[in-house]
This record gives sequence, C-alpha cells and structure tokens, in this order.
Amino acid sequence: MLIGEVARRSGVSARMLRHYESLGLVRPSERTGSGYREYSGDDIRRIFHIESLRSLGLSLREIGRALDEPRFTPSSLVGDLIRQTRERIAAETELLTRLNRIDAAEPGDWEEVLQVVALLQALSSKSADARQRAALSSGGQDALPVAALVEAVLSETDTNVAGALRWALVRSGGADSLPLLVEALGSPEAAVRERAAQCLAELPGDEATTKLRQALAGPDAVVRGRAAVALGNRGAADAVPELIDMIVAGRNDTDAADALSVLAVAPASAVATGSAVDPAPGATAPAVVTTSAEATAPAERIATALVERLSRPATEAPARGRLTQALAGIPGATATRALVELSADEDRAVALTATYLLRLRDGER
Repeated sequence: MLIGEVARRSGVSARMLRHYESLGLVRPSERTGSGYREYSGDDIRRIFHIESLRSLGLSLREIGRALDEPRFTPSSLVGDLIRQTRERIAAETELLTRLNRIDAAEPGDWEEVLQVVALLQALSSKSADARQRAALSSGGQDALPVAALVEAVLSETDTNVAGALRWALVRSGGADSLPLLVEALGSPEAAVRERAAQCLAELPGDEATTKLRQALAGPDAVVRGRAAVALGNRGAADAVPELIDMIVAGRNDTDAADALSVLAVAPASAVATGSAVDPAPGATAPAVVTTSAEATAPAERIATALVERLSRPATEAPARGRLTQALAGIPGATATRALVELSADEDRAVALTATYLLRLRDGER
C-alpha cells in the first residue's frame, strides 16, 4: 500500500508518515519498482499502535521506546502519564479559577485586570506580609472577588493575615460569602470548619445570625463554640446552653463567660429576638426602653442555669470552679445568693473564688 493510500485510510497525513520514517518509528518494508514507499500490513498495524500511544499523551520518543525496547514496562510509563495529566489538570483548573475571579471583578479595562491579577498573585504569595498587604488593599478601591477572599481565609494559617482577610470579607458586604462559608462548615478538615465559623461570627446582619444558629446545632464542638460566642454577643438567648457546656468542658470558657455576661445585661426584649448587639458597621444600635424587671430577667435566667449545672453530681471540681467564676459577670439577686452559698462550699477553691467575687460585688455597690 502506497503512502497516499495509507494516509487516506489511517487518517495520518503523508507528511507525518514521512516524519515517523525520519525518526525511525515506521519504515516501509518494501519499495515499488518505481522506488515508491510501500507499506505492509505489519507497517500499518505499527502506525495504528503509534497513534494509540499518542492519544495517551506519550511523546514520539517514548513511543519508540515502548515499541522497540522489550524491557520497557508500561506500568512506570502509565504512572508518569497519570502524574503529568493530574499536574496539567491542576494547572488548567487554577487558570480557569483565576479567569473566573477576574471576570467576577468586572474589570473595566486592562489596567483593572492587571490590578486584580497582582492582588491574586500577592494573595497566594509565600510571604505573610505580602498576603496581608493584599488583604488590606482588597478592602479599599481595588476589591478582590469574594470567592478569592473566602478561599484565602479558609486556608490561611497566619493569625494576622487571617484577621486582615476577615476584615476585607466584612468590607465586601459579606452576603455573597455566606453560601461559601456555610459549605465550608461541612469540610472534612477541622481547621477549615473552624475558620469558616470564625468568618461567620464576624459577619453582621440577620442572615449571618441565622447561619450561626444553624451551626449551633451542628456536630462539630469547635464550630458550635464559635457560633455560641458570636450569638451570645449578639444577644441570642438560644446560645446559653452551649455557652454553659463550653464553661463546663473548659473549651474557650473565658469567651463563653464573657458572652453570658453580655446576654445577662441585655434588655429582655432584645435577648428574646437576638437583636441586642451587633448593629451593622457604622450603624447605631436602636434605643430600647424596658422596665427594671425586664432588664434583670436574662441575668436571673442565666444565673439559674449556672447554679443548676453547679448542683449536678456529675459536675467535677474544675468545672465547678469555672462555673463559679462565670457568675462574676452575672448581675442580680440569684447570682449573689449563689455566690453566698458557694462561699461555704466544701471545695476550698470554689469557696475562695466565691468569697473573692462577693467582695468585688460589695465594692461595686
């Protein structure tokens, strides 16, 4: 079969067949009387073998080795091909992600495109200082796409950079980031879940509060703790059980006690709806007029819950000490009576703590 017929039937151009011949991959077995190349059946099968291996991504040099070296095993070659393909897919995916983010920034001209690209590159820098500068810059006129900020903050390990990224996320408005952060709460990585909860805790607004309430019912104790502290600081009374659990477990118990203190002094009407705290940035919290009984009701309920946990036989000594300390931030008669009783507790550490807190209480009157 002459080269033209082989090219027509195989789909490999005559030029490529000549190139294969120059590399020694395929040598026509015969020549016609006129000197034209003539391919045998074995030659044509070899051409199809070459094309099959090319479809797997092998170079022509690798194909030559695969076909001509008996000791050349396919396993190592296929393994290399898998690795190279994964690297190529990762690079293409990264490029697609970057293009999507540039598109999301809606640049008006090429200068704005270059600004976004520069910020994205800085955000992925190995230098923490460069990442922090990028985060702080993105909170101004040169805003980064929200998806880029969320991805960066969920992977950031440097405390200062993470804080700057959360600040930029709040400045971006936050609403677009909520679905991404909620999705991250289900991440298999505990650190990612915690960072997502911390971001949610810093976002203002009712929608963020709703997502925090959902996180409060989740299985991750760290996420629940982040949500409970944030909700407590926002005046949401449904965070109280989790906050007390945190104090008992010694898990971020100081922040939990502080959140209980905020709840205890919030107006009862605001606590019921979770709207006492956390106005939008720059906004002024509305004035709430309540009666004295309304103002003390949250403190009495919280103090009662702390006393109930203190009285449980299963509550161990270290936890009783932390619960006693938590009563320090709770005003009202119930907390005072509890401290008086605890000042005579059989656990000396608890008794000394309660006595000290009573003295502080008397000094504030």
